[in-house]
Parts: sequence; structure tokens; C-alpha cells
Amino acid sequence: MVRGVGVRGMSRIAGAICSGAGLAALALLTPGMTAQAQSNVHLLPQPREVKLSGQVEISGGVHAVAPGHNAEDEFAAKDLDDAAGEHTARTYTVVLLRATSAEGKAALKDHDLTLTPEMADEGYVLIVGEKRAEIVAESGAGIFYGVQTFKQLLPLEGEKKAIPTGTIRDWPAMPHRAIDDDLSRGPFPTLKFQEHQVEVIASFKANIYAPYFEHTLQYPNEPLAAPPGSAMTPDDVAELVKFAAKYHVTILPEQEAFGHLHHVLKYDIYSDVAETPHGNVLAPGQPGSLPLVKDWFTQIAKEFPSPYVHLGADETSDLGRGRTKDAVKQQGYGPVYVGFMKQIHDALEPLNKKLLFWGDISWSDPKAVPGLPKDMIAVPWEYGKTKGFEKMIKPFTDAGMEVWVAPGDANWNEVYPDANVFFGNIQGFIREGQQMGAKGVYITVWNDDGEGLFNEDWYGVLFGATAAWQQGESSIPAYQAAYGTVFHGDTSGKIDQAEQELMQAHQTLGKAKTNMNSDELFWLDPWSGRGQAVGAKLQPYVEELRLHAEKAIVLIEQARAENKHLKEPEALDAMDLGARRLDLIGMKWELTQQMVSDYRRAVSMQYDKTQRDEAYGLMYEISSNNGLIQDLRDAYSATKNEFKQVWLSENRPYWLDNVTVRYDLATQMWQERGWKFSDETIHAMDQKKDLPSLRDLGYVEQGTHP
Repeated sequence: MVRGVGVRGMSRIAGAICSGAGLAALALLTPGMTAQAQSNVHLLPQPREVKLSGQVEISGGVHAVAPGHNAEDEFAAKDLDDAAGEHTARTYTVVLLRATSAEGKAALKDHDLTLTPEMADEGYVLIVGEKRAEIVAESGAGIFYGVQTFKQLLPLEGEKKAIPTGTIRDWPAMPHRAIDDDLSRGPFPTLKFQEHQVEVIASFKANIYAPYFEHTLQYPNEPLAAPPGSAMTPDDVAELVKFAAKYHVTILPEQEAFGHLHHVLKYDIYSDVAETPHGNVLAPGQPGSLPLVKDWFTQIAKEFPSPYVHLGADETSDLGRGRTKDAVKQQGYGPVYVGFMKQIHDALEPLNKKLLFWGDISWSDPKAVPGLPKDMIAVPWEYGKTKGFEKMIKPFTDAGMEVWVAPGDANWNEVYPDANVFFGNIQGFIREGQQMGAKGVYITVWNDDGEGLFNEDWYGVLFGATAAWQQGESSIPAYQAAYGTVFHGDTSGKIDQAEQELMQAHQTLGKAKTNMNSDELFWLDPWSGRGQAVGAKLQPYVEELRLHAEKAIVLIEQARAENKHLKEPEALDAMDLGARRLDLIGMKWELTQQMVSDYRRAVSMQYDKTQRDEAYGLMYEISSNNGLIQDLRDAYSATKNEFKQVWLSENRPYWLDNVTVRYDLATQMWQERGWKFSDETIHAMDQKKDLPSLRDLGYVEQGTHP
């Protein structure tokens, strides 16, 4: 597990060429630049080669032009103009040049720079001079990525209107840089938010947006499984594909074609193709199985121009439990799995798509891997480790297959993604993937609990995009130092500090060794028997947990108050929500312990006339207008409202009720406990009767009753 360190103003040698991915925050020690200007130059991803020497004022504003009038380059110019903002006179010009043009060749020659073969597809040269800047590339993608780097050089709100001068040469380490988005386990984004996702990942030089479907892509021939209001229609797909193309982003669909198909197979119309009744796995060998897959992917091929499609085919552990029981018993799990994958491959061959699949087979039966078609692309995945990925990759590379690696964002079943997990996992898997020749990266987010919010995921997925572009091992501290500035436009460092506090909150939960993720802890009743057992482990850490979460909330709000122009405000809302949910975890057990302690004191005083007023006071402290029980009721109610707001800022309404009902039930539970406690304890005191036991009040006490 990696502990992040917030580092700002990281220095590097002036005028030197910075290569690789070691640092992402540029601090230039040059006579022409102030210390403040030096510390505010942040680039994500870190370019391959950077040589900066001074700065030039751009107080008149920036304007981009594309002399070649190429439509791609004109879009990139508009993208830069939009980022630069309106100015009365745009006096500094950024010229977008193709390397084959006379002006592009002259610009390279004047600065003794070259575009080498590895830069052809997506590389660029950025030259920032006193009078103008030039971006030179062989491709539209290269021009676009050069623009993204230049945008990060622009001064933020309140900074001096100046940019650093010098040159940058840059190209990616890995050609395929995908951000996966789980659209099948609850949240389903609006088309507007998907377009925003494309814009953001493209600005960090990711080039694939990969929506994950089990049942949420609408198929005209197979319409039953798609939930009304929560499926991509052909019109949605067409609009998103067209939008993404402008940003040099490919929409790469994943339709599960083997496992993870419960939401299809739960319908009786598909009973003949299910491995087990209403199960999860499509049964090989059934007459209807292959035609169903072929029908799905034939439509996908028509709607998605991507040269790639993803078959899923992971976690098929039910294989051999039903219709294929005899086949698996006779042949083995691996051969039956590989046999069906070959059938799918051959059935889809006329579609002329390259087929990706999850690489589970490399660890479940590595000896079966050589039987897979060599032109398929394996995507081994692992979400917790930081090293030792070779055994997942090697079976495929030994078999002559292309590999993309898939680390994870550690967002599933967490109230906020755990950066202590995802930083090391992403860093290590991409590092070893590059070493072993992997061609792509697939950064995954999963919404297993149905509560996932993509606006909470940016910290992790953008590190993945950054690491996939950069060569070698990406620096986690350098990324952390640059993230708040680049993504949010925050020069105070407080957003970066807030992320650190949330990491420490997760670390604190880990010290309690509850063997539960934060989402489970958020919903667990602290008055239940299990809740008390967990509480015994949490108690030493609840104050520390709450302080980290509350500091994060304060830092976020301070950053917002200091800068009204912060970018991605909805992501800050989501970050605030994550911090408040972590705080509520600690609050539950902290207040429960106080309630138990107070009530036991009240019981000990109930027949002492000199202490009756204090006993009443203790009980009112537990339940009243300002009671501890009511504090928990109010916390769940308020968090529900914030959760709903954040959800709807990115997602369609579908599934939201399945989450908010949990908040309603928790709110109701604490409301009813407050009523019961007030009625029964105060009434008993008034009637001079024995106070009820904690168990009678709903607290499933372990041990001695009061």
C-alpha cells in the first residue's frame, strides 16, 4: 500500500531536458521566472522532453490559428481559444502546424527539433517563443495533444498573465489508453455527462472511453433486458461517437458475452441459454447461445466504428455447474472456456473487429491460454497488488498475444475511492505492463454496490491516464502535487491536501482491521450485535477518522471560498460527499459509545434524589431535539440529500431510489429509536420505575445489562 505525500514546488534543473515520468510538477529555476511562477507550472501527463528557459507576458490574451484549415486542427484551435477565455485583444498567437507543411518544417528547423518515427501517431513538438507559440505534429491527434499541454501552461485565475518559454517534445509510452465506465450496476450517466467525461479524459491524453454493458445497451432484436430509462439507445451511441471523435477519443464498447449476464438470464425467455437457472453465465453448446452473442455484436459493429470491441468473459466461475457440468468434468474448465471463446471469435470474424477479453484464464488455467486465437487481445486485471504482475501477463505474451493491462480505481464498495490502494496498483501494473510489452491500459471503475459516483473517481482514473502516457514508473507524489492545480485550477494546494486527508481517513479505517470496506461500515447498525463487535475495533480510531474527514471538508470549502473560479465544481461536491460519509462512519460509533456510557450513568442515578436532574439531563442528551440519536438521524437525512444532488449531476434517475431507500430506512430507524428512548426512559423516570435495559431499547447488548 502506497502512502501519498503532498509535494508542491518540486524543482528541476533550468533549461535541462526532462525525460520520462519522474516528475509532473515543473518548477523552473530560471532567472527570468519568479519563485511563484516556477511553482505554478504543472503538467499532467509529464512530457517526455521539456526545456523551458524563461517567460513571456500574455496580458493581451491568447488566440490559436490553424493555417492549414484542417477540420481537426481548427477544432483544436477552438478548444484552446475556449480555454484561454475572452480577451479584448488576443495578442499572443498559437499556430497549429502539420509537420509536412512548409511552415511546420521551418519551425522545426529553426529550433533544431525533429519529429521521430515514434511521434508519428500522437506525438507533437511545442515551441513557446516571445512572439508566438507553435505546435507541430504529423497527425491531428498530435496537434490536439500539443494544445492540451499548452492549455496547462496558461495562467490560472489571479496569477500573473505570463507563460513559460521554451520547447517540449512529447509522445505516449502506450498507444491505447482507456478509461472504463461501469454502466450496468446502478448509476447510468446522462449523455451530457458522458460527453464531459470524454472532454476531461482527452485533456489528460487518454484516447479511449470504454462503457461497460451487461444489459444496458439497447438492442432492437433483443429489447427485453434493457431497463427503460437506463440504456444507451442507437441515437445516444451515434451522438457520443460523433462527439468523441473530435477529441480523438474512441468509444470502445464492452458487452459481456459469457459471464456477468444475470440481468439478461434472469428472464425466462433466455432460460435455454443459461448455464444455471436465472444465473450469471451463458452456456456454451446451447443452440441459442452463439446466435445471441452474434446478434449483439453485429449491432455493436454497426453503431460503434471502433476497431475494437470487448467481450468481457470474466468471472465465469459458474461454468461447469449446470448445462456444461459433464463437459467440464471430461475436458476441464479451461478447455471448455477456450472452446467457447474460439466459437465466439469465429462467429464474429466477419465483423472485422479486434476482440478484447478479460484475462482471468491466465490464472485459472494458464495451460489453456495457447488454445486461444492469437489475434485476440488479453486484458489481465488485478486491483490490489503493487507488483508481481508478470504471472498474469506472461501466459499471453508467451502465446504471442497482444496484452492491455487493467488496474483499478478502488472505488467499488467504498464511500470514496481508496487512493492508498489505487495509486500503487495503477503505478505498478502499468510499469510492469510496459516492461513486458503491453500495448494498452484499461483503467477500471466498478459500481458493485450500486452507489458509484464517477465524479469521485477522477483522482484515480486521471492518474491512470497520466501513467499510461508516461514512460516507466510514474511518480505518485509528483502527480499529487499537480492534480489540484491542473484538474481544479486550485493554486492554494488545499484540494491536494484534502485528498491527502481522505487517504489518511482510509488508512485509519485500515488500522482498525474490521475486514469490512467503508461502504459496509457506512450502513452497518452500530447497535446490532455485529455493529458492537466492529465498534470494539473501531473505537480507538473513530476520533482520528473523523478529524481527517472533517479537515478534508474544511479544506474543500476554504479552497472554494478563496477561488470562485475553481474548475470541476461537481467533482468537488462529490469529494465533499465522500468526506461526509467517512465522517458519519466515525460519528456512528463515537456517539453510540457516548450514548451507552451516558445511559449507564443515568441508570446508576435513577433512585438517588440528589442526582435525578442529572439523570434526566443525560437521557435528554441521548434523545431530544438536540439528542445524539437525532444527530445520527439528521446526518443520514442530510447525506441523502447531498447524495441525490451529486447523483443527478451526472446520472439518470434510474436506480437512485435503490440507494436513497437505504438512507430513508436509516433515518427512520434512528427516528423510531429516538421516540422509543424518549417515551420509555422518561416515562419510567416519571413513574419511578426501573429504567429499561439497553437491550429493551434496541441496543443488542453483549455482556452485562445495566
